[in-house]
This record gives sequence, structure tokens and C-alpha cells, in this order.
Amino acid sequence: MPIPNPNGGALTPEHVQIRESVRDFAGREVAPVASELDNQAAEIPAHIVKKMAELGYFGLIFSPDHGGSGLDVLSMAIVAEELSKAWLSVGSVMTRMIITASLVESAGTEEQKKKFLPGLCTGEILAAAAFTEPDAGSDSAGIKCRAVRQGEKYLVTGEKTWCTWANKAHVLCTTVVTDPQAPKKHNRISILLIPKTPGDEFHPPELAGSKIPSIGYKGMNSYSLQFDGYEVPAENLLGGATGKGFYQLMSTYEIARIQTAARAVGVAQAAFEAALRYSQERTQFGKPISQFQVIGHKLAHMATQIEAGRQLTYHAARMKDTGKRCDLEAGMAKAFCAEMAEEVTSEAMQVFGGYGYSREFPAQRFWRDARVFRIFEGTSEIQYEVIAKRLLEG
Repeated sequence: MPIPNPNGGALTPEHVQIRESVRDFAGREVAPVASELDNQAAEIPAHIVKKMAELGYFGLIFSPDHGGSGLDVLSMAIVAEELSKAWLSVGSVMTRMIITASLVESAGTEEQKKKFLPGLCTGEILAAAAFTEPDAGSDSAGIKCRAVRQGEKYLVTGEKTWCTWANKAHVLCTTVVTDPQAPKKHNRISILLIPKTPGDEFHPPELAGSKIPSIGYKGMNSYSLQFDGYEVPAENLLGGATGKGFYQLMSTYEIARIQTAARAVGVAQAAFEAALRYSQERTQFGKPISQFQVIGHKLAHMATQIEAGRQLTYHAARMKDTGKRCDLEAGMAKAFCAEMAEEVTSEAMQVFGGYGYSREFPAQRFWRDARVFRIFEGTSEIQYEVIAKRLLEG
């Protein structure tokens, strides 16, 4: 049974080799256990994370001088797509290190690069992003969590929410208000690299964490965090200067949104392939349901939408690799793929019929996971604001 699996345009032999290597790992180590772990709401096994680190997935796009592989953003998209096809949560582990390492590489001091980048690339340092607050989601500049300097340290007080992977992290990449009197709201914000000990206990009462129940995206728990005078070395202020955090954060969104679009393509591809197989195995009225025109047309539309999303994503990645501004293209890819993944996984559920609603089959997992794409890494509404502003600039 041939399963459509295009190479996504003119990929180099190296890109194809990367795809096949990741597909092999994900097929052996991740896909066989994903549904069972999801049903148990269990976390990603440590040995899978360790293997990902050994395979270099966390340091893909970073300089070999800092322990990375020095590959292009397109390679990152391919890896994210294949891992997420097996299980979205596994494809999302690398997101944590990529966001933090991108910030350190682009905005960190030389000392910070030496201190953090090698460990982030090799997986010795696991990271989580603490940007969202109960009253500041899409409004990144509206945060209230404070960091007050006292000598050679900062005391952090406030709340963060939806901090995924916080319990596993060695460092929390955190936006804080350091300059509350700055005339412009955006200039109040800095980024602190907050060290912590991995584990579910956190460091109460100075740092407490509570798990947030979610309908999907299992395998990586999200947390609400409460800081109450938590001490952070002043040398961990990203870039060594206050008031730069908002602009530092914005600079990472192109890569983050490309990677998120790729994850959405991976989940949609998994749902499509499951639906295609099932449609050829399930018989009704004396023949496989794939032979009914309505099912065939569903599959055709799903495959077309997936390929369109893949090409948008790869195009944005190629633009990033040439050094061109690509916030428009990354926003388009993220917005399109987020909505595409939700539609494709919903249609896959429909192909499965009643079995699609059963946890015995994977269709419902793809559907539950896909819904998060329109929310995280910038909501669809924010993406359309970015796209509209760019279109109206000229």
C-alpha cells in the first residue's frame, strides 16, 4: 500500500538522509509506545529524551563551536515533523532547548554562551520557557512578574503559567519586569535564565509549581509557577543589560513558529496515514470504505492540505536559512498549518467513524493534540495580526 510521503520539494540528499534517520528512530522508539503513554497521561520516558540528545536533535541549528551540529533551519523542520508524526510531545521536547539556545546565541554575553550553549546542545541542560502569565498571554509586554536587583543577584516574585517541561528543566528562560518605570512598556522587560533543580518538588516557598490538567499534549506536563523572592545570579540576565527582553524574545519567533508549523504537519501526516490505512481495511456494504467517493475525496483533500502546509513551512525555513526576514512567511506557515492540522485530524476521526472516538485507536490522540496548535507559540489571531501588518507595510 503506497502511502503518499513526498520529500517536500527539492531536498538535498543530506536532508533526505536526515528524514530517514529520524523516521527510523521515531518508528522504533516512539510510535510503538505513544498511544499507551498518552492513555496513561505518562511523561516521556527518560531514555527517549536521552537518545534524542545523543542523536543531536537539541543542538541541530547551533554552531559546532558550542556543541551543536551546525545544520540549517530546514533540517530542524524535517526533524520536528518526523518526531511529531510519532508523538507531538516528543517533537516538542527540542522546542524548549531551541528557544532558549537561540536566545542565548543571538543575545547572550560571551560568558553566557560558554556557560549554557554546550549543555543545551547536548541535553545536559534541559530548558523550559516561562513567558506566559495568568493575565499576559498574547500580550507579551503585559507581564507583571518582577525581578529586583540586590547586589549580585535578582529576587524574582510573581506568577507564570503554561510553563511546559518546567519540572524537568535545569533552567527556566523567563521574562521579568526589571525596569517598571520605563516610559515604554516594552522597555520594562528583561529575560533571566533562572537555574533550578529538575524534579516535581521545585523549591517551595521561593519557587512552587502546580500541574495544569490538559485534554491533550500529554507526555510533557505544563505548570503554573509561583516565585516568591527566588534568587537568581545577576550574571544570568540575558545579554547583561536590562530592558532588552521583549525585543530579544521577538527575535526568536521566526524559528519557533517554523518549528511549530513543522510539528503540525507531522501530526496531520500521522492522522492522514492512519485514516488511509483504516479506510482500506474497513469494509462496509461489501467493500473497503476507501472505494466510496466521499471517503476518497476526504483523503485527497487531507493529503493536499498537508502538502500545502509542508511547502509553506519549508519555504519559511529556506528563507530563514538565507538570512532573510521571514516573520510574514513563518506566521503564514504557523497559522495555516495550525488550522490545517485541526481540520485534517478531525476528518481522520470521521473516517474512523465510531472507532475514532475510542482510545483504542490513535485518531482521537491526533485530534486532541492538534487543537493546541492554534493556541501556543502565538495564537492564530496573533499570526493574522502579524501577517496583516506586514502586508500593509508597503
